[in-house]
Amino acid sequence: MDVSLEKVADPTLIEMGKNLKEAMKMLEDSQRRTEEENGKKLMSGDIPGPLQGSGQDMVSILQLVQNLMHGDEDEEPQSARIQSIGEQGHIALLGHSLGAYISTLDKEKLRKLTTRILSDTTLWLCRIFRYENGCAYFHEEEREGLAKICRLAIHSRYEDFVVDGFNVLYNKKPVVYLSAAARPGLGQYLCNQLGLPFPCLSRVPCNTMFGSQHQMDVALLEKLIKDDIERGKLPLLLVANAGTAAVGHTDKIGHLRELCEQYGMWLHVEGVNLATLALGYVSSSVLAATKCDSMTLTPGPWLGLPAVPAVTLYKHDDPALTLVAGLTSNKPADKLRALPLWLSLQYLGLDGIVERIKHACQLSQRLQESLKKVNHIKILVEDELSSPVVVFRFFQELPGSEPVLKAVPAPNTAPSVVGRERRSCDALNRWLGEQLKRLVPAGGLTVMDLEVEGVCVRFSPLATAAGLGTRGEDVDQLVACIQSQLPVLTCTLQLREEFKQEVTETAGLLYVDDPNWPGIGVVRYEHANDDKSSLKSDPEGEKIHAGLLKKLNELESDLTFKMGPEYKSMKSCIYIGMASDDVDISQLVETIAVTAREIEENSRLLENMTEVVRKGIQEAQVQLQKASEERLREEGVLRQIPVVGSVLNWFSPVQPSQKGRTFNLTAGSLESTEHTYVYKIQGTGVTPPQTPSGSRTKQRLPGQKPFKRSLRGSDALSETSSVSHIEDLEKMEHLSEGPEQEALEANSPEQHPGAPTPQEAEQTGSFQNRNQRPEDDHPQVEEPESLR
Repeated sequence: MDVSLEKVADPTLIEMGKNLKEAMKMLEDSQRRTEEENGKKLMSGDIPGPLQGSGQDMVSILQLVQNLMHGDEDEEPQSARIQSIGEQGHIALLGHSLGAYISTLDKEKLRKLTTRILSDTTLWLCRIFRYENGCAYFHEEEREGLAKICRLAIHSRYEDFVVDGFNVLYNKKPVVYLSAAARPGLGQYLCNQLGLPFPCLSRVPCNTMFGSQHQMDVALLEKLIKDDIERGKLPLLLVANAGTAAVGHTDKIGHLRELCEQYGMWLHVEGVNLATLALGYVSSSVLAATKCDSMTLTPGPWLGLPAVPAVTLYKHDDPALTLVAGLTSNKPADKLRALPLWLSLQYLGLDGIVERIKHACQLSQRLQESLKKVNHIKILVEDELSSPVVVFRFFQELPGSEPVLKAVPAPNTAPSVVGRERRSCDALNRWLGEQLKRLVPAGGLTVMDLEVEGVCVRFSPLATAAGLGTRGEDVDQLVACIQSQLPVLTCTLQLREEFKQEVTETAGLLYVDDPNWPGIGVVRYEHANDDKSSLKSDPEGEKIHAGLLKKLNELESDLTFKMGPEYKSMKSCIYIGMASDDVDISQLVETIAVTAREIEENSRLLENMTEVVRKGIQEAQVQLQKASEERLREEGVLRQIPVVGSVLNWFSPVQPSQKGRTFNLTAGSLESTEHTYVYKIQGTGVTPPQTPSGSRTKQRLPGQKPFKRSLRGSDALSETSSVSHIEDLEKMEHLSEGPEQEALEANSPEQHPGAPTPQEAEQTGSFQNRNQRPEDDHPQVEEPESLR
């Protein structure tokens, strides 16, 4: 904090402010340090040990806290754990320290101070969010306020509940109505906190025939209430949404309020759209929430304030029941929960609060208007322009067909086909959401799976913009990133069916149907010993696919290749990623098949070589034994005696014949080395087999990446022109070598297989005149005019 503390008379408050400033500065500066200090950290800081007898100073303790906070930097980036906390955040954190300090005052001063803090904060919140004559309950857990409200409703409707307890509820069971679009786990939390069985919960379906898919069906709710009354149950409470947790839709709160008044039910409203009550213009559906019995607000995320409590505003005239329900308390510590929010609201002021909420709504409207101009993007919240939540997803319509990615399947579509298309759609949208989160981290996007629509991307600036500092430029960058990723999605979607057909028609390849993979497709190579009926692990197949993956990644194409187990199987296969450009699927499939077949043949060659080498060694041992025996017969026994043999060899030397053997791995046989000793040239042996190649593999032009499809209308022209160009280059090179090169090539025995070698010519007298140059035997070649 940069605020001067000279005017503060209490020295403890001055010291507290300075200590908080220094502590926050130390912890925030650690985020900007380089990772070279990670190796210098002592491991003892993470291992608990005995307390030091002399104690430690504040700097050492804060250093330990810093190490504990940032000790797992390799596992998770710092920006994802600790957001940038501004000065208003420091004010909120100071409230917790002040609360502990204020609790040390005497009882009379503490009572006056806590009452003032609680009454001021309640009055400000009721005026800001247009909730007249309301009371406030501050709580850390967002759902805790609703649980207290349910307890208050039970005490209000059951007069003998304090005396008889569960017996009263057993005779006439209460019913709590929740929307099907309510936050997950809310009903179970209420039952656990209130001690009610799960049948006391009633889930109200949302509109399915008309209207929003996330708004509560009012007509069906009224039918459920009437049925419960006929069964002897008591409709107790209804939880409505002013902005659902998923997509931000608002229920018809005005109609729901009339229904609750008719049947004597308590109406509670929650949701992110309640923040818009602080603005000058509020939609009628959200404005109706100001007349409900209670509402829960979360000002911390809306205003970017850390560690501030949530607030439940309610209206009730009996303080005794609110005390029994736990909404009010005489403990000073409970009243001091409002202190961080009391400080923050004064620091921001009314204009600052309205400006932050208005900025978040403008960000959502800016994104919504921009996405309407982008093709293949569907917005789920189209009718509510004032909603601060934008939910969108990718879809595409292929020419002459129905939309490929659609939420509601056709009536005559098979369930298996619908499920596969749904999962395929979800995979592409999940990939899009993850890419956008990585490219635009300031957007605060969330990837979620909806029951009807599938996987979507949500932008809720009220929950993230204040903490992440989202600006209008970030929204423009987000739209640009979406437009840049659309060609990848559309191209991949178009190539999927072609890839499946090519793999099906190619021998040795098996198409793996994995709709959860957001790429072109999945393929597996079936080797000779592959047991197609078994799902057990295949070591030979894993070895082939590992080599295939290495070869494909060495091609340096724009495609990504991964290896993983097949869906619901343990066998390995190749996963082909997204395509950013038009890909020649036939060449891709042919390359995979040829490369896998080559790896399999080389693997079998290596496996058979062990047996070949073993047999060759045995044969060589037999040959060496025969050569030793033959040498003994030729030289005699006397020459083998050490002294006698030396003398005999001195008088009568023996010219041993140089006989050797060489083992040819390619042919797998022993060969004589006589050709090497006589002609000083090592023989080539048997020619190795050629590498198998595909008939459809095309020759790439210089600089062209693999699997790039050339222009469809100019394939033949480009191939012909490239061939003719190569021929012209060869002719020019041949002419530029000159007549001397032609003469030398003419005398070379390699150019004229029938001509005698120089040794043979010398023996037969072919060169009669040794002073005559060989070039004179050939006519001079005239230089062409093009090279003069």
